Amino acid sequence: MTTVAPADLLATIVAATRRAVRFRESACAIGDLARQTVRVPQGAAFVNALRRSAAPRIIAECKRRSPSRGILRERYDAAVHADSFADAGAAAISVLTEPTFFDGSPDDLRAVRAAVSIPVLRKDFIVTDYQILEAAALGADAVLLIVGALDDVSLKRLLALASERGLAALVEVHDSDELARAMEAGASIIGVNSRNLRTLTVNHDVLERLAPEYVRAGGAGILVAESGIRTGDDIRRLSGAGYDAFLVGERLITEPDPGAALRELRTS
Repeated sequence: MTTVAPADLLATIVAATRRAVRFRESACAIGDLARQTVRVPQGAAFVNALRRSAAPRIIAECKRRSPSRGILRERYDAAVHADSFADAGAAAISVLTEPTFFDGSPDDLRAVRAAVSIPVLRKDFIVTDYQILEAAALGADAVLLIVGALDDVSLKRLLALASERGLAALVEVHDSDELARAMEAGASIIGVNSRNLRTLTVNHDVLERLAPEYVRAGGAGILVAESGIRTGDDIRRLSGAGYDAFLVGERLITEPDPGAALRELRTS
């Protein structure tokens, strides 16, 4: 179990991800994986959930561990938590599948897909075509693409492959340069993360600063605020800044009853 926070955590996680993907691909070739997809991903449903479901639109996250805080929940059952989030009005479910730093597993996503009917996002450090096809085979409707983990060619290629497979893509940015790169690549759902994944530091000002930059640059897609959202006041403030939806993880999963915590957050 890895608890170290290196100088560039993002690069370390990406390197570990590439090793893990090579292992999984040796067990199941990419061609076989594509043939395993028996459910067509509902990317359009994910988009609609972030535009049209009842406000506040919250993507509730299932994760057992984080590099910054360690174990978040000892008794963790992704399917049970996802079901409680769906009952509490979540617009969609995010499932951490990264194993080394978040104790996630592709099996978590598979279990969540079987438990809920609302859209499911695979949250991982996706850097290969294999992971896109894997997400579709596991039952995801959307994938996370982190701009800081990808060069421009890879970002565009993975966006195109996700679309081809029916998956929506939440493209995550952390600063102005990454926002410009995401827009140039054609991202229609942009997540602004106030946590710097290289250092784990949080800067809440990023959320307020990048939303108007996106609008001034002609952005007309969906904006998702990520990290550090804890109260109804946070949601109202960020809604006023231009955000359409909110990805909330640690605030919920660390509570005794995560579903009740989501219900309280949505109504507070």
